[in-house]
Amino acid sequence: MLNERVGVFVCHCGRNIASTVDVKKVAEEIAKHPNVVFSTDYKYMCSDPGQKLIKDAIRENKLTAVVVAACSPSMHETTFRKVCKDMGLNWYKCEIANIREQCSWVHTDMKKATEKAIKIVKSTVEKVIRNEPLTPIELGIKKRCLVIGGGIAGMQAALDVANAGYEVILVEKSPTLGGRMAQLAETFPTLDCAQCILTPKMVEVARHPKIRILTLSEVINVDGFVGNFRVRIKKNPRYIDVDKCIMCGDCEKVCPVSVPNEFDRGLTLRKAIYIPFPQAVPPAYVIDPNACLGLNPIICGECADACEQQAINYDDSVQYIEEEVGAIIVATGYELYPKEKIGEYGYGKYIDVIDSLQYERLLSSTGPTGGKIVRPSDGKVPKRIAFIQCVGSRDVNHVEYCSKICCMYTAKHALMYKHLVPDGQAYVFYIDIRAAGKGYEEFIKRVQEEYGVIYIRGKVSKVYEEDGQLIVQAVDTLLGKELEVPVDMVVLAMAIIPRNDAKHLAEILKVPTDKYGFFQEVHPKLRPVESVTNGIFFCGAGQAPKDISESVAQASAAAAKAIDLLSQDVIYHEPIIAHINTDLCSGCGVCESVCPFGAIKIVNKRAEINEILCEGCGACSAACPAGAIQLKNFRDEQIVSMLKAVL
Repeated sequence: MLNERVGVFVCHCGRNIASTVDVKKVAEEIAKHPNVVFSTDYKYMCSDPGQKLIKDAIRENKLTAVVVAACSPSMHETTFRKVCKDMGLNWYKCEIANIREQCSWVHTDMKKATEKAIKIVKSTVEKVIRNEPLTPIELGIKKRCLVIGGGIAGMQAALDVANAGYEVILVEKSPTLGGRMAQLAETFPTLDCAQCILTPKMVEVARHPKIRILTLSEVINVDGFVGNFRVRIKKNPRYIDVDKCIMCGDCEKVCPVSVPNEFDRGLTLRKAIYIPFPQAVPPAYVIDPNACLGLNPIICGECADACEQQAINYDDSVQYIEEEVGAIIVATGYELYPKEKIGEYGYGKYIDVIDSLQYERLLSSTGPTGGKIVRPSDGKVPKRIAFIQCVGSRDVNHVEYCSKICCMYTAKHALMYKHLVPDGQAYVFYIDIRAAGKGYEEFIKRVQEEYGVIYIRGKVSKVYEEDGQLIVQAVDTLLGKELEVPVDMVVLAMAIIPRNDAKHLAEILKVPTDKYGFFQEVHPKLRPVESVTNGIFFCGAGQAPKDISESVAQASAAAAKAIDLLSQDVIYHEPIIAHINTDLCSGCGVCESVCPFGAIKIVNKRAEINEILCEGCGACSAACPAGAIQLKNFRDEQIVSMLKAVL
């Protein structure tokens, strides 16, 4: 193994590496290593000429292993390993020495950076000469897809996969498809009716022969691996026979219970038996067991007595459904930042301070006011209205990121207010405007110039009530003066955050989230919809704040990745996995307890590895008190040799 003939290729990466690291010196120094028979540098090693240089060197120097000193392995490891494979080398006899992110990008002193780069490359050479030539594990694949979330992103992904000929199971937690988009009145920048463009999509999903819809359902467990996931789904009772219900509404009329309507964001009341909105899919009523006077035993029964179709089934119960799928697409959507956490704006204290989704319901023709803008307190038309942006966003005390879509939907809100109240005055308080989509900047200018909406650049410090009016206290940073603007109504553009159950779902799926709780992709540019767990893909606002068009585009991207996976007859699993030395194993079970993928089981007082489930994370190897578990191509011997090379 140690008689390897290694070739080292040092990349300039334009100026990314070469401006801080003396790449020629790195190539010269590493050439002195006893196993290195060829060493050179090149400006762009990932380019076609750079790849040809590697191929020529392998052939001419009879190389048996290759080290490319360049950027992160997540960028081009596959690229360079394919080059080696094309030349007859084993895929795993190629290693990447990261001298960009881990060296040039974090240093300014060229001498020290060059010394560090040399050590990094030397350690990588020590590793590669000890690498085993591994063979990927071949697997079959279940040609079905699970989509979690029935909003616009989930529906688009489901349709794309189904239209490619694959079965889709679409799981939605609420009683209907539609997601947040169903609550909107119109969409920017074209002002299309949200329901007009959403409803046909919902109907298309419902009628598609390849899509099975499970509403009132949630994924509670996922086992298995890419191509062969075993999914357990909890389907909560609807208490209504969807096939019998004709949506006549007789049951709703006699229901004695009224509770706040979550679809209208608490602006109206609904019955314990209700339909979320007129275009709901499936088109049927649902009983809220938390609001109903009693189902077990039955206390009221008025709805069943009124239903001539006999569609009400009080005996409906929880079902547990198990499915096998090859790919999973996650499209769980978003929530708004809790308004209670920002008390200075008066939400909860003043009834005429509302959030953006409540305002959308006021704008909607199917909303609580039939599309009229009126104050919740007295039903009067507000003649002066303030829209406050970045409420919770870009704030170190709340969420530091930009919620991305607030600038545009606030402009839409102001424009629609002027449509409905032409003699009214709208104010928009903003930090700065971010309108980076197609036609977005023009939309903002139209709102300002054609409709006379006053934009005030400044952070609002407080909203309070005085003499029956709301006072918005702010500082105009352009004019450099304090302002107190009296208004009749205030609309808060709250920060967008992940759904409150996203973290729990991430644990079930064994995928990471970022520090804010959004699902974390592998690479923001090169693999923006893929998770670190192969076969699981992300789309929509559950991955990051985004608007409808971006959510739809990302949904199609995730679907394309799933289709690419499902179209294969076999797939290959990474062979860098844990290996048990049974002579050293005592069956203590520590490895089983720390394995995040459930790949280790204690059988007959010895640990056994399921090679298909193992993702090569190394947690077991680090935890094993006897040193009985080693990770292939990351054995202790290799790690020690790498440390010696560095030290």
